[in-house]
Amino acid sequence: MCGIVGMVGKSSVNQSLYDALTVLQHRGQDAAGIVTSHDGRLFLRKDNGLVRDVFHTRHMQRLIGNIGIGHVRYPTAGSSSSAEAQPFYVNSPYGITLAHNGNLTNVDQLSREIYASDLRHINTNSDSEVLLNVFAHELAVRNQLQPTADDIFAAVAGVHQRCRGGYAVVAMITGYGIVGFRDPHGIRPIVFGQRHTDEGVEYMIASESVALDVLGFTVIRDLAPGEAVYITPEGQLHTCQCAENPNLSPCIFEYVYLARPDSIMDGVSVYKARLRMGEKLAEKILRERPDHDIDVIIPIPDTSRTSALELANRLGVKFREGFVKNRYIGRTFIMPGQAARKKSVRQKLNAIDLEFRGKNVMLVDDSIVRGTTCKQIIQMARDAGARKVYFCSAAPAVRYPNVYGIDMPSAHELIAHGRTTEEVGELIGTDWLVYQDLEDLKEAVGGGKIKIADFDSAVFDGNYVTGDVNEAYLQRIDAARNDQAKAGPGPVNAIIDLHNN
Repeated sequence: MCGIVGMVGKSSVNQSLYDALTVLQHRGQDAAGIVTSHDGRLFLRKDNGLVRDVFHTRHMQRLIGNIGIGHVRYPTAGSSSSAEAQPFYVNSPYGITLAHNGNLTNVDQLSREIYASDLRHINTNSDSEVLLNVFAHELAVRNQLQPTADDIFAAVAGVHQRCRGGYAVVAMITGYGIVGFRDPHGIRPIVFGQRHTDEGVEYMIASESVALDVLGFTVIRDLAPGEAVYITPEGQLHTCQCAENPNLSPCIFEYVYLARPDSIMDGVSVYKARLRMGEKLAEKILRERPDHDIDVIIPIPDTSRTSALELANRLGVKFREGFVKNRYIGRTFIMPGQAARKKSVRQKLNAIDLEFRGKNVMLVDDSIVRGTTCKQIIQMARDAGARKVYFCSAAPAVRYPNVYGIDMPSAHELIAHGRTTEEVGELIGTDWLVYQDLEDLKEAVGGGKIKIADFDSAVFDGNYVTGDVNEAYLQRIDAARNDQAKAGPGPVNAIIDLHNN
């Protein structure tokens, strides 16, 4: 899970890129990076940390130029290292930098091809560097001194033919512009828009529409699955479908948890989708427990608040804010290491006793992944005096790993893997547990004015839309993603600034 942004402006883009990454900070808190271009030179700053900590005044002053890309990162495999912070760079052809959100499922095969056939060297364990080198090679074989839009789109088509998995990409070709493209299934989100200034039209590409909204851009549209957009430094915009058989299957977990509620993805309002999740949950509770004794609905901040509010409305039960959140603690879902997650829950949330004491409380969360957070929160509710504690998940049971760019851990770390709803409820300590049904979730997200027929919902049903994920692959990512693997060597404090800037 990462956030990407690219911009072609009429004046310096460093501040706009910084602001956009700040808006996208929820997509990754491990590392951040920006690269800009001016007079054929690249200026790069990237390091571990939040956006506000990575970029200081001295760094911003060096990021000169009217064109650039940026990235916020959360790693989906291995331990955190600033050596793998993005954007990545290759000097041939032209000088290309790239930022990527997603995960390639055939990265081992591609790494071998890059070395044996493309004669390229990979310096990190990041699949983003592999993707960059595939794109660079496909562009190089066009053998053009000055690439045209057709050359660039042909290179993207080559990427689609070779790469498998989920990916949304922004790349900057030095002297020639910004490229954005999306995998043929449209698993990871990407959108582009424009802003009118006194100097002319500026363009931005980003993971979520909210990044464009906050900076005063008007959204043009989402990139279609397999589609690419190319914007020249002069502001000429070109688009092209580069995949042979595109099929929109966006990641449904984006709507459940990852995206900001004020974003619109593939024409669907994340906020409205979460309202409909609450409606579906209410229908299920009324169907299965018509004589429920719920006194109050309390959301677990922040992602579940929208669903919880609509759930309370439909049940005719009071909605209350029972937890105060410390906003200076990161999202526990994307904290590497079980020990860090456990420690952060108590630091992150504190219960308001008067909302719990003597009441039958229904807690609502967006999902249950490892069970670490919800187990502690249920105990907090009991400690605050709740008579009974029920738990409701706006998502179905997460039973399978994610392989397309979200750090859903190895299968044995998923609390619902191989367990019934009752068994999960007992483990987390709730009086009873309600999961959203998968078909209800699909209807909540894809059943609005904009119809989406297919989703990547593999974390719930184990059906991987790219068709290339088998048990052997899942075992390999299990070894790479489990908490023991992530407890390896600590981060390397590396700062890369091209041309000594």
